[in-house]
Amino acid sequence: MLGVGFGLAVIVGNTIAAGILRTPGEVAAHLNSTWLFIVVWLLGGLYALLGAISVAELGATISRSGGQYVFAHHALGDYAGFIVGWSDWISTCGTTAAVSITIAEYTGHLFPRLAALRVSIALAIVLGFALLQWRGIKWGSSIQNVTGVLKTMSFIALVAACFIVGSRGASSEAAPQPASPSGLALFVAIIIALQAVVYTYDGWTGVIYFSEEVRDPGRNVPRALFGGVAAIIVIYLLVNAAILYILPLSSIAGEDLALGKAAEAVFGARGDTIFRTITIVSMLSGINAFHLMATRVLFAMSRDGLFWRRAAEVNPGGTPALALFMSAGVAVVFVLSGTFEQVTAVLAFFFVTNYTVTFLSLFVLRRKEPNRPRPYRAWGYPWTTGAALIGSVFFLAGAIKADLGNTKYALGALALSYPVYRLIKRASRRVINSM
Repeated sequence: MLGVGFGLAVIVGNTIAAGILRTPGEVAAHLNSTWLFIVVWLLGGLYALLGAISVAELGATISRSGGQYVFAHHALGDYAGFIVGWSDWISTCGTTAAVSITIAEYTGHLFPRLAALRVSIALAIVLGFALLQWRGIKWGSSIQNVTGVLKTMSFIALVAACFIVGSRGASSEAAPQPASPSGLALFVAIIIALQAVVYTYDGWTGVIYFSEEVRDPGRNVPRALFGGVAAIIVIYLLVNAAILYILPLSSIAGEDLALGKAAEAVFGARGDTIFRTITIVSMLSGINAFHLMATRVLFAMSRDGLFWRRAAEVNPGGTPALALFMSAGVAVVFVLSGTFEQVTAVLAFFFVTNYTVTFLSLFVLRRKEPNRPRPYRAWGYPWTTGAALIGSVFFLAGAIKADLGNTKYALGALALSYPVYRLIKRASRRVINSM
């Protein structure tokens, strides 16, 4: 059985990835006020914390592995579960491919002779972690614990170096300070920046993918959720504080890798090497977490008759082996085809939709099953859950407006999903009737 340490490791591993490297520059491009810059990161953490309050009750009450799919399926039925599960599974496989390619590119930068082997390195990463997890949940959890600690320590070390070794305002190449927005323009800028930050916090639900595998889930799932969210908030604030200590806000505005620029300001020519090495180490934790999570989603859907039932079979080590290798296979296809960016962009629509459905599920279950034992009850319900739900709807509207093109594709995929769902349900009934 898994403990709180694993829950913390999988949350940190699933959440802290490329987003914290890219998003500070994006936020700074919209907000040229240091205090607003920090406030937006605090608001993003508050949204995650509000969400954790509600998800903690769901994870403690419905202790079944499979992530947000489990709550949607239990509260709203097969079709809602189908939408949440499939979008979550495919997007997680696409993220596995994207992160593997990024690791391969950074490796090629550090070792130029390997640059031409980008695809081969990415495939080796995907399949290598899959083989390690095939050995059993003990292997998968141990790898997650080790890589999670390495990731956390790497970021802490880099932050400490910025404050100890670096000098305040080390870069004198600050970009010209644009005029501060005001009124409606300022409000719009805050909302756009906040959306980017919320995406960067995505992943804090990691432990709920393993609820039935966690020891004493009624107690440990909430502890892991709150501890994980708190750790992420602290790490993100420290990283941004370190960046702002080294570089003026105007200097990082629009920078793809603001933390990398800060590392170069501190370590000079060695800064890029140090930064890319830390990034590779941190992303390995993400690959392991993505494999673990995608496998549990497919396992849960198969167990409920929304996919091939053999994918719910577990090997002697406790791993749903077929679900694992099917998930790795989809990631391999994404790596080879190079389509993961397009797919994940389309499925980003479902990212906020799934949160909306999850918070709605808590309201539904409180009404449908008022007497169900709840080891943990959401603090401040219904106000905290309502605030998280309203925030999700608000961000969903913003996501639709910000990327209307991919949203149309997402809505098209949603329309096509129903006949696919009916076919899978019919095939599942035939299998049951033939037994």
